[in-house]
Amino acid sequence: MTTDDRGDIPTGVAADKDALQRAVDEQTDTAAEAVSPAALAAAKKAPAAKKAPAATKAVAKKAVAKKAVAKKAVAKKAPAAKKTTATKTTAKKAPAARATPAPVVAPAPIAEPGDLTGAPVGQPAEPGHSAPSASTREVGADDLRAVVEGWSHDPHSVLGTHLTSTGWVVRTLRPDAVSVAVLDQDGARYEARRLHDGGIYEAQLPKQPGDYRIEVVYGDGQGATTAYTVDDPYRWMPTVRELDQHLIREGRHERLWEVLGAHVRRYDTPRGAVDGVSFAVWAPNARGVKVTGDFDYWEARAYPMRSLGSSGVWEIFIPGVQVGSRYRYHVLGADGTWREKSDPLAFATEVPPLNASVVTESVYEWADDEWLAERASAGWHERPMSVYEVHAGSWRQGLSYREMADELIDYVVAAGFTHIEFMPLAEHPFGGSWGYQVTSYYAPTSRFGTPDDLRYLVDRAHQAGIGVIVDWVPAHFPKDEWALARFDGTPLYEHADPRRGEQLDWGTYVFDFGRPEVRNFLVANALYWCKEFHIDGVRVDAVASMLYLDYSRDEWVPNIHGGRENLEAVAFLQEMNATVYREVPGVVTIAEESTAWPGVTRPTHLGGLGFGFKWNMGWMHDSLAYIERAPVHRSYHHGQLTFSMMYAYSENYVLPISHDEVVYGKGSLLRKMPGDRWQQLANLRAYLSYMWAHPGKQLLFMGSEFGQDAEWAESRSLDWWHLDDPAHRGILQLVTDLNNRYRELDALWSLDVDPAGFQWIDANDATGNVLSFLRYGKPRPADDAADDGAGERAGSALACVANFSGTPHHEYRIGLPRPGLWREVLNSDADGYGGSGVGNFGGVEAVAKPWHGQPYSATVAAPPLGTVWFLHEG
Repeated sequence: MTTDDRGDIPTGVAADKDALQRAVDEQTDTAAEAVSPAALAAAKKAPAAKKAPAATKAVAKKAVAKKAVAKKAVAKKAPAAKKTTATKTTAKKAPAARATPAPVVAPAPIAEPGDLTGAPVGQPAEPGHSAPSASTREVGADDLRAVVEGWSHDPHSVLGTHLTSTGWVVRTLRPDAVSVAVLDQDGARYEARRLHDGGIYEAQLPKQPGDYRIEVVYGDGQGATTAYTVDDPYRWMPTVRELDQHLIREGRHERLWEVLGAHVRRYDTPRGAVDGVSFAVWAPNARGVKVTGDFDYWEARAYPMRSLGSSGVWEIFIPGVQVGSRYRYHVLGADGTWREKSDPLAFATEVPPLNASVVTESVYEWADDEWLAERASAGWHERPMSVYEVHAGSWRQGLSYREMADELIDYVVAAGFTHIEFMPLAEHPFGGSWGYQVTSYYAPTSRFGTPDDLRYLVDRAHQAGIGVIVDWVPAHFPKDEWALARFDGTPLYEHADPRRGEQLDWGTYVFDFGRPEVRNFLVANALYWCKEFHIDGVRVDAVASMLYLDYSRDEWVPNIHGGRENLEAVAFLQEMNATVYREVPGVVTIAEESTAWPGVTRPTHLGGLGFGFKWNMGWMHDSLAYIERAPVHRSYHHGQLTFSMMYAYSENYVLPISHDEVVYGKGSLLRKMPGDRWQQLANLRAYLSYMWAHPGKQLLFMGSEFGQDAEWAESRSLDWWHLDDPAHRGILQLVTDLNNRYRELDALWSLDVDPAGFQWIDANDATGNVLSFLRYGKPRPADDAADDGAGERAGSALACVANFSGTPHHEYRIGLPRPGLWREVLNSDADGYGGSGVGNFGGVEAVAKPWHGQPYSATVAAPPLGTVWFLHEG
């Protein structure tokens, strides 16, 4: 089945205007004919009203007339967002709303929002009860008690407008009210009597009330009273369509966030505009669900929700709820226990440690169309990608999203990085988890501002030419009782078997990847960040823990084939990657996967997991183990640097020097380096220069770019005072130059995932502690200047010489593939970086002397603890 871009209206379902009008007319006529003599007789005995009922024919005619007004009612649609300049940050107008008709008030059924057919939606029957008759609906004491106590599966079948054997009635739930009256569409007022001490009131009316309101009188505790006129939540049909329910059941609702959660909705009705919020939550095993919040003083008595049958969704639309209102769900679990739960699809939350969900509505106008178009034009495999990893709370403590949009983005641009990767931004209760124990997957952490503030940060990055990647944690979630854990009294999001449903190392629950609705929750969440926040990449945390059933476990259950592979998790990762790449052009997914699982970045149609890139944990461990040794010992471990090229093209790799390498007593990257202070700084410069020349994209954790001395701690800012030291400023200048040269030299990235882009010059000089290799750019169309005979011009060529010994190597001969000038474009030992200044006077000349299997060669000066790059210029 196909849908429009927003997934609202199935193709071929929407009725035209004439068909809609005929349907409403037919239902109006049917309702008018349903005013039986018995009902009229009962109406004569109804309580006195300020406005006397008219004669039978007048009633019918007036109902038809009022329905003619209702037919013309359409849902308000906010004006479309205008394109704005880079300096414009927020919209002054409400965001574009769904193009939905207004609910048509009874006697025609209230149209389901989003359903242009105006067809009525059948109410789900409460277990043990039959569905109410289309013509009458009688209620008993058990029905009333179920609504008041919150365990009714269908409070709308009791509350709202109903035709009974004695005529029309309106029932409403108003706990603590002194008195209640119903105001019908014509303005007539009908007093209601209390049916139940829990606050259910009933008014009898001589006719169907149409677009009615409720007048409620409350006492102020001091003998006085105040009257309020309010709308009735129980006269509205579900905001979750049948199609949505079907997709949820199937686990295929790729825009789940547009259906579940709290949504601001606006409708026109004959009595005027109605604003409110719809709430919808998935809790299939719950015996009852109520929503509570600021709007009912957290009493949890006024708004029991209805179950939408086998979809497991509970829903209610509450007129009058405002943006900024806090709310929670009270869930009566299958075990008979009430639990207070935050919304799994909350789009905003209170600032931790508070944990209520918050109603929000975006009014942000994006200005990054140019970036998105450019992003979609080519894959990142053939583009420069230098990533700066950031913990938002400690880069500079106290900054909001909007302040980061200025200070952080300006810093990243000046340092030359192409991307920022944020450690998890989804809401998490404990800051010490760094965001890796998520409780609200759809809510950006409120520590730094609102969701629109985060949109501003991403937009500002895009306008500055910087991509934004976020860490995403679908592997596990914490056991906080107010969040996802045992949500409806059963293992719902987590796997029921503790041998598969608990991660003992982290004290968390593991998602049940085999459950379609849970898989849907996660796949849609990845799409949500990409679509709603224009995120450019998703780095998936702890993939290895998902792939293996025996990961860090003594007791585990094999899969159906007897193996240790988690087949459900594999299917989930494949679905997530395939969906993200299909739906969001230009977005990249990255796996933090620390094992030799084959095909992590192989396309899903070839049996792979479908990621765009994988963190090269092997390179990281081996290269750090090598560089941490004193130069005198390095010759015995030379293979730790060369081994990475044995598998460099088995996957598409990112080279990560991440936060994990500078915490838990491991020390800072600078402190890993051996020797005295000068040698530590030189080692770090040489290592980073080698890293930037190695095949693969680069990722560097914040602080390492200027050689922070202390180990990172999330509780304090980076040691920015280091930049007053010329030695540390030299490290930052080197990283800036590395990034600038990297962007300029396509030999370092255009063939990043192609073995043709790399060639060893000499991988075997263990005695000299030297590595030398070539990087090649993609061949270009031939021109008159040069032609390789195949209609192509040879691509660029870069030679890298890394000397990890403590002494310089003068007159060091290296083989080269091309004659002429090889210009020195980077030297980590340059004076400006704090080095000794050993260099090559701008370049070397390759002569026709074969060496290292190459037809040409040149002698170079390889500085001590230094890396040099040479670019062929002919």
